Amino acid sequence: MLRIAIVEDDMKYQQQLIEYLRRFEEEKEEILTIETYSDGDEIVEHYKANYDVILMDIQMDFMDGMSAAEEIRKFDSEVIIIFITNSTQYAIKGYEVNALDYILKPISYFQFAERLSRVVSRTKRKETNYLTINVKGGVMRLEVSDIYYVESQGHNLLFKTQKEEFVTAGTMRDLEKQLASFHFFRAHKGYLINLEHVEGMSDNCAVVRGEKLLVSRNKKKPFMEALTKYWGEVIQ
Repeated sequence: MLRIAIVEDDMKYQQQLIEYLRRFEEEKEEILTIETYSDGDEIVEHYKANYDVILMDIQMDFMDGMSAAEEIRKFDSEVIIIFITNSTQYAIKGYEVNALDYILKPISYFQFAERLSRVVSRTKRKETNYLTINVKGGVMRLEVSDIYYVESQGHNLLFKTQKEEFVTAGTMRDLEKQLASFHFFRAHKGYLINLEHVEGMSDNCAVVRGEKLLVSRNKKKPFMEALTKYWGEVIQ
């Protein structure tokens, strides 16, 4: 499934993009979900970092597409942005916000389908899983594989990731359910550990990227079993 946002203030083009997406969906047998916004400030204000692709008009009244893309990139470095524009002069500028491509108006279905096919291929190759969390001042979309561990801190959760640390409100119980289909293990009431980043055991601690995290006595045996099973799956 591909989650797509259309940001276009011209209703004629917005409707055309929806029709092209539905045609593409039928021809390529892909599942698409579509949400529409009529201006750049609208998507920025409500942005939840849960899209795979944003089709972004550049010239809009309140907030232009380039400015909107700059704001979105502060929270989401992964979403694919394709600009819709009247002029090729914006193509080079698009690299500044890591845009994948641009489509010139008037839009032909062939041109559109060609770009979208490239996006689908890229998305399927990557097959990255994400977790969206609320943080101070906005939201962040984290790659699940980048999370080393999560620590419970009262009513907050501290995410230790490859890049930095993030704090969000929440409970370990709810998070454990969200990550149930991935290789995470509740080794202690205060820690949810990503087995992908466990380097070994030292005394009663799991060594996670050089950091020692305490494993509860009653969790040690099932933790070792889960870790051994995970390592076996990776080696195979």
